[in-house]
Amino acid sequence: MVRDVTVGRDFVVIAGPCAVESEEQAFAAARAVRDAGARMLRGGEFKPRTSPHCFQGLEEEGLAILREAGRLTGLPVVTEIMDTRHLEIVCECADVLQVGSRNMQNFALLKELAQAGRPVLLKRGMNATIEEWLGAADYLLTGGNPDVILCERGIRTFETYTRNTLDLSAIAAVRELSDLPIIIDPSHGTGRASMVAPMSLAAVAAGADGLMIEVHPDPPNALCDGDQQLTPAAFTDLASDVHAMVGFMRAPQGASGGPTPTTRS
Repeated sequence: MVRDVTVGRDFVVIAGPCAVESEEQAFAAARAVRDAGARMLRGGEFKPRTSPHCFQGLEEEGLAILREAGRLTGLPVVTEIMDTRHLEIVCECADVLQVGSRNMQNFALLKELAQAGRPVLLKRGMNATIEEWLGAADYLLTGGNPDVILCERGIRTFETYTRNTLDLSAIAAVRELSDLPIIIDPSHGTGRASMVAPMSLAAVAAGADGLMIEVHPDPPNALCDGDQQLTPAAFTDLASDVHAMVGFMRAPQGASGGPTPTTRS
């Protein structure tokens, strides 16, 4: 339960910029995703980049901006934590703590987050099997944190056209192996803005509990991952399609007069 949102019962769209770059950028993105129907706001402050020469995030300054963006829009905040030393300051901002792909098996971090008193969104490692991913989740569960959300964000394969290979079969696998909710990140899963919409709708059809989508007011000038971030207008169109499809997928069989959203037992 995150404020009035129960992931797994409610279909949840989490959206916002890959990284907080400025007040103007973060506030514009936050307002746009709220107005389109997102239930939570995402934004990165501590960015684990492949090269040390790439933008690493605004860190504490970015946390303050993101916290204010959440306050202004009324949206719960999701942000990544990379280091146990940052736990206190990140918890002051975040309603949900995100563990990124590179830290999925950072067991020292997972043990600390098990006692942090915040829901944790656990991304699948880029080279991780489903068994390894669920094993990482067990560190949180057995450590005392029952509020774990799994996030499939694509795995590394031989394919180079997409940034990663988005494994939508993970939705069905997690359903068979676990009771944990699972959401899909088509932004990182494909690395291409043009593919975010079809993969989002495919995830809904496959039974995902939500989506995490990157949105930027000016993607060509984003400081990181501009190729995979949607414009506010594109996100608004996608959110409308997603909510319509969720209503259809969750409508009672034989219902008349249009779909009525139902909850998963």
